[in-house]
Amino acid sequence: MQYRRFGRTNWNVSEIGYGMWGLAGWTGSEQAEVERALDRSVELGCNFFDTAWGYGAGKSEQILGSLIKRHGSKRIYFATKIPPKNFKWPSQPGFTLEECFPASHIIAYTEKSLKNLNVECIDLQQFHVWEDSWADHDEWQKAVDTLKRQGKILHMGVSVNRWEPNNVLNTLKTNLIDAVQVIYNIFDQAPEDLLFPLCRKLDVGVIARVPFDEGTLTGTLTKETVFPKDDWRSTYFVPENLNSSVDHAEALKPLIPPGMTMPELALRFILENDDVHTIIPGMRKLRNVEANIASSDGKKLKESLRVALKDHRWDRTPTEWSQ
Repeated sequence: MQYRRFGRTNWNVSEIGYGMWGLAGWTGSEQAEVERALDRSVELGCNFFDTAWGYGAGKSEQILGSLIKRHGSKRIYFATKIPPKNFKWPSQPGFTLEECFPASHIIAYTEKSLKNLNVECIDLQQFHVWEDSWADHDEWQKAVDTLKRQGKILHMGVSVNRWEPNNVLNTLKTNLIDAVQVIYNIFDQAPEDLLFPLCRKLDVGVIARVPFDEGTLTGTLTKETVFPKDDWRSTYFVPENLNSSVDHAEALKPLIPPGMTMPELALRFILENDDVHTIIPGMRKLRNVEANIASSDGKKLKESLRVALKDHRWDRTPTEWSQ
């Protein structure tokens, strides 16, 4: 495992972190295997874990809390997120800060997360959705300051809405945000335009989420793929999205080098960018943990391949199904 400095926190975090959304809201998760996968990731050097209260109303946080306790001798960096008060993902331009993150809500849900995680201080607390129009509001700024002064959080971050990487730029300029979490992958390269240069300038930590485009970049989806109704992906991969996603993945397949899988290529593409400090793929299976972490070996892609992958940028805008 390779490690990178996580912005001004000065943490050395594993290049491959662990996204814990898949432990709630997706089908196919078995508790025993999940715990084995989590433990194996720590054994292999993973030290950054990302969860949220919204993942199973605290269930994922509790699972992470148990992991932290089981590996008490190791420094595990962990991040969680405050859900918006109106419980609507993503936020919309018309939403007010009072509807989503009044100070009392920020503090109350931080307390809930502290209890679920069974810790006294959260390494990185994050806003689960965001609107940059809220940047200068005192409400959230004072709440964050209070939580830091009380020793309940070390750092504050923002998880940027899907396909809106610039919807946080003014907020970062307040210097109150220490980390940003954004969708970045072979298709979603837009963060390179404005967000990453600003993070570099301000020394803000960068977490790349959705490295496999919710499964498209695993190369396993077909236009006939159907997800169970209780699986979040059933509402995301509507026909309009599924058909186009499969087409984009098929166009990418000829570029995969011999002996490499599409998921490995997806991770290695992200690791080529030094502006990214950690990637948080969702991992519920032991084999996925081992395969994903193996991508962090310091080896680079051929320059010709890296350039060719840049041509697969797919700029999208939020829709009613993009969530």
